Amino acid sequence: MKNIAVIGAGTMGNGIAHTFAQFGFKVQLIDISEKALAKGLATIERNLDRMVDKGTVTEEEKQQTLGNIHSHTDMKKGIEHAGLVVEAATENLELKLDIFRKLDEICPEDTILATNTSSISITKIASVTGRAEKVIGMHFMNPVPIMKLVEIIRGYSTSDETTQVVTELSEKLRKTPVEVNDYPGFVANRILMPMINESIETLYNGVAGVKEIDTVMKLGMAHPMGPLQLADFIGLDVCLSILNVMYDGFRNPKYAPCPLLVNMVAAGKLGVKSGEGFYDYSESKKAEKVAKIFA
Repeated sequence: MKNIAVIGAGTMGNGIAHTFAQFGFKVQLIDISEKALAKGLATIERNLDRMVDKGTVTEEEKQQTLGNIHSHTDMKKGIEHAGLVVEAATENLELKLDIFRKLDEICPEDTILATNTSSISITKIASVTGRAEKVIGMHFMNPVPIMKLVEIIRGYSTSDETTQVVTELSEKLRKTPVEVNDYPGFVANRILMPMINESIETLYNGVAGVKEIDTVMKLGMAHPMGPLQLADFIGLDVCLSILNVMYDGFRNPKYAPCPLLVNMVAAGKLGVKSGEGFYDYSESKKAEKVAKIFA
């Protein structure tokens, strides 16, 4: 299990690849886009440079980490020797099902297939494979190299052996694995997303402004980041997708996304990744209120 493949070079994928590589695993980072791969590798190197500056890794360890990562646009070539594949593609059910169908065809029968999904049913994903006992959720938190939690989600047929292997691998990454059951949103997002959605509702209803809502939650509830700024950091499109999965799964109106969130995503205001969300990130790294939307 020293060879790991990661599908998707975006925010979560490059963070997962970075983390495995930092702890000595050989990582194949796979994406259909050469541009995405180049951007992902540049992000890993930039994050390692920050760690060198802070003294948490040495220059030699940085170079070893980078040397452990190889990139591919050919999925078959990238996963042929992997004992574990971690899918970290966009939070889209049909895309994930398509990826897992292909992985099941290509991978050796003993390869474990994990998904970094933050809300989609592991059982549903496993159903398109012929190895449901080897399909599992491995939900890392962002930023992956820093955050300690990994939600380990067992599908209906996930075996004890698969769960044990993935749990032990998480511990080798100096993460804290927590086993949870396969229901929409799991634990982290089932609690977090309604809070973010209610914060957006509070803004939508004119109770308070963006900074005021975030300040109340930071100073009053000791949150390190306000919920609206956190939503920007996660990506408003991701928040919307997770809320829709929970709403569809539970049919409970408390999970229905706020109309303001729906409109912002439709307008392309996705948060940090687009340069604008509840805050404006286009001028500087310091978040500022988007006056034209919320004045």
